[in-house]
Order: sequence, then C-alpha cells, then structure tokens
Amino acid sequence: MVYLQFFFALLVVTGLALLGSRNRSEIKIRYILQLLLVEIALAFFFLHSDVGTGIIRSISAGFEALMEFAAQGTNFVFGGLLNAGEFSFFLNVLMPIVLISALIGILQHIKLLPIVIQAIGFVLSKVNGMGRLESFNAISALMVGQSENFITYKDILGKMSEKRMYTLAATAMSTVSMSIVGSYMQLIDPKYVVTALILNMFSSFTILSLINPYDYDAEVDFNDMVKQGQDEQPKDSFFEMLGEYILTGFKVAVIVAAMLIGFIALIALINHGFDLVFGITFQAVLGYVFYPIAWLIGVPSSEALQAGSIMATKLVTNEFVAMLELKDQAANLSEITVGTLSIFLVSFANFSSIGIIAGAVKGVNEEKGNMVAKFGLRLLYGATLVSILSAIIANFVFSL
Repeated sequence: MVYLQFFFALLVVTGLALLGSRNRSEIKIRYILQLLLVEIALAFFFLHSDVGTGIIRSISAGFEALMEFAAQGTNFVFGGLLNAGEFSFFLNVLMPIVLISALIGILQHIKLLPIVIQAIGFVLSKVNGMGRLESFNAISALMVGQSENFITYKDILGKMSEKRMYTLAATAMSTVSMSIVGSYMQLIDPKYVVTALILNMFSSFTILSLINPYDYDAEVDFNDMVKQGQDEQPKDSFFEMLGEYILTGFKVAVIVAAMLIGFIALIALINHGFDLVFGITFQAVLGYVFYPIAWLIGVPSSEALQAGSIMATKLVTNEFVAMLELKDQAANLSEITVGTLSIFLVSFANFSSIGIIAGAVKGVNEEKGNMVAKFGLRLLYGATLVSILSAIIANFVFSL
C-alpha cells in the first residue's frame, strides 16, 4: 500500500507539473528519473542510516553551539527583558540570524564560500542535466539568501531569457537561506530541517525539468557570470563588510518579526470573523481545501484536516507562522505526520515571497523584476510543487 500511495503521488505531481509546462518537447526523462533516485537515496541515508543520522546530529550540534554564542550577544543587549526560564520568539529565534549572517559575510569575504558554491554547482550540473548557472544558483540561494543571491548576476541579468529567470527565481523560492536555518531548528526537529534543505534542492531540479525545460547551452555562459558578477563587485574592507552583513541580519530578523505580528494578528481577526458568521474558523476552511494535498503526501486521513490547515497557513502567510502552528499541534499528530509536515514547511514558497523576489530582482534590473512579478503566481505554483514532492519522498522513507 505504501508503494502504491507513493507512485500515485508521484504521478499526480508529475501531471500537475506538466499542466504548467510550456515546452514539453525539451523534457529529459532520463535526468528526472535520475534525480528522483538520488533524492530517495539521500532521504534514506539521512533519515535511516547511522552515518546519515550521525551527520545530521553533528550539523545540529554545530547550530546549537552557534545559537549559544548568539545568545551571549542577545542577552548582553536584551537580557533584562527576559525573566529566568521564559521564552521570547524574537530574542531566542530571530536574533541568532544576526550572527549567522555575519559568518556568511566572513566566508564570502575570504572567498571560501564562492569556491564551495561553484564546486558543488559543478557537481550538481552533472547529475541534474541542467546548466552550471542553474546549479550554481541553487547553492548560492541556499547559502546567501533569496534576495542577496541576485546581486551576483547584476551585470548579466539583462541578457537572461524569461525561462532562465523563472528557473533562478523558482529555485530561490524553493530553498531557504542558511542564515535562517538555525531559527527553524528552534521550532522543529533539526533532522527535518537538514533533510528538507537537501530534498528541496533536488525536488527543485525535478519540478523545473518538467515545468520549465529549455536549452541551457543557449543561455548566458556560466564563466561570464562568474567573471562579471563576482569579480566586479565593490571590494569593501573587512569591517565594512562585517558591519553590512550584521545590519542585514538584523533587518531580516526585524522584517520577519513584523510579518509574524501582522499575519498572526490578521489570522486571529479573520478566524474570529469566520467563527461569528459561519461557525467555523478560516484556518479550518483552509484545512478542507488542502485536505487532498495532505492525503497525497501521505498524511493519514484522520490527521489530514489538521495537516491541511497547517500547509495552507504556510502558503498564505509564511513558514514561521505554520511552524508555530505545527509546534502547538504536534502532540495531537503522529510522528510521521509531524516529520512530513516539517519537510513541507522548510521553504520560502508563499505569497509574500513573490513580492520579496520580484523586489530583489527589480533592485538590480527593473525590466527583469517586472518580468518576475508577471509570472509570480506560476512561480509560486512550481515552488509549492517542490515542497509537495519533498514531503512525498520524505513520507515514503518514513514509512519504510
């Protein structure tokens, strides 16, 4: 039954991707099958093997140590605001973003991060059948973030086709920034966060190979991007760079906090209004809408309504709001459902990301920014399929 459910889910996701595909003749079945096999193998490795779980524990321990170091800076500035034993989402979850952002800046400045990104991108291009730039972008978006990533392409952005712009933007929406990973680990199990990062990358390649295939060799050359996009960036001093990344991390934390305040307050207001008029909350209604998707990814029917509500919350607000919902309801859900939902939630695939990505691109090239805004809904459609595919594969591995 597990295998039938899994293959049926893959067929449905493939069909949904093909519905949005514009150039089916360019689809390369071999690479899609290859990507799926690699993704399933990696999911099994990280979730079931002793070596894989050991690697995740090490990564988790590393981030826990970083959270402790970050807490020292936070406590120095805000320590008097907390009573012993109390928990503050802003101080405990969002403020560590500042330290992670600073570390990313240092790795960028010493040229280590670009080398790692290019090396991994080169290897990935041999597996996914896509161009080196597309593979590079997947790693770059993961490391430096969906907004900052597009600065790398500032000098060649104007030469990129609509299809390539879709791929770059969709990849940025389907992954998450490394600077925010530690914050996710405060809300859901670290092993799900790490696994989701890897699965989403390969799911992105799979979905994009179906929904947006094109001739990668006919696009802008990768070496031109490296030369023009990186070597010509302004050379700041170490402390100028460090100050900028620290401020960027703080801005991200404040923006996320503002979004959470607004979205959670609006959801509470809308829920109250729906309850008064219809006798059912808005989130409960969304649960019914997303019930089939929750069932498709492998959530038991008895829990699909709750899961669907959490999935919908992530789509219409953001992943943090949904993770808080999952944390509140985890005690009433099975371990497999919690794990599957956790994998689904680790991405930037939501409505607000359309504006964030379009704005980031527009800040570098106005024409391409407008282009991204025009295919925004299609962008969200593809990125949501990526999250669904990752959740399906994770659920399958959980069930073995």
